[in-house]
Amino acid sequence: MDKTPSHRMFARMGGWLRPLALVTAVCPLVAWAVTPEEAEQLLKDLSPGIEIKSVTPSEVPGFVLLEITGGAFLHMTPDGKHFFAGDLYRVGPDGLTNVMEDKRNLARKSLIDSVDESEMLVFAPPSKSLKATVTVFTDVDCGYCQKLHREVPKLNALGIAVRYLAYPRNGIGKGSYGQMVSAWCADDPTSALTRAKRGQKLKVLNCSNPVASHYDLGVQVGITGTPTMILPDGKMIPGFLPAERLAAELGVDAQG
Repeated sequence: MDKTPSHRMFARMGGWLRPLALVTAVCPLVAWAVTPEEAEQLLKDLSPGIEIKSVTPSEVPGFVLLEITGGAFLHMTPDGKHFFAGDLYRVGPDGLTNVMEDKRNLARKSLIDSVDESEMLVFAPPSKSLKATVTVFTDVDCGYCQKLHREVPKLNALGIAVRYLAYPRNGIGKGSYGQMVSAWCADDPTSALTRAKRGQKLKVLNCSNPVASHYDLGVQVGITGTPTMILPDGKMIPGFLPAERLAAELGVDAQG
């Protein structure tokens, strides 16, 4: 999997938590149970750089759960004096369930569902053969993206549609960004994307295009490299999978 040099959410968490730990060490906090609104304001006061996506009561009684843009979570204690970053697991009859990953899946599904398919480059089998769809954040000069693209004919033969969103790893206006825009602006975008992934240099084109908005969406989703696949339920699979293994993840019988 090709790594993105920026937007590594959990790598950034350490940088956020250090100043927070320092401030909480010197600032006296109230001793009563905090409300979600108070928890959000407290965190904003302590570290203004953190982007808070949602604040809700935690499954742990009295705790507050704060979701940070990019898929990270903070759990704040009832007195507002301590918090920790990480996942929460629920013990049930079938074993452990990662409660945070379930929440991330729902959030990712909502974000992906908000994008009109007309903005994506779609490689799909005939509608009567369609069994499943996977959405992929891709870059044209990413080696594993190119390898995954070579699996698309096999995926289509299995009844799986591949929907591409643009994610130029070096950021807006840098690296492969121009070639991604040129692919989306081409008369035949899917053909242009295939040629670009084969190493062909595309004619420079510009038009109204969704590449920048796709990149911003990837940041919100928590993309750390390409390719990154999002399943219909919001589950995220970073990196390359061959057609048969991806089919299994989607519940499609590769032998049928």
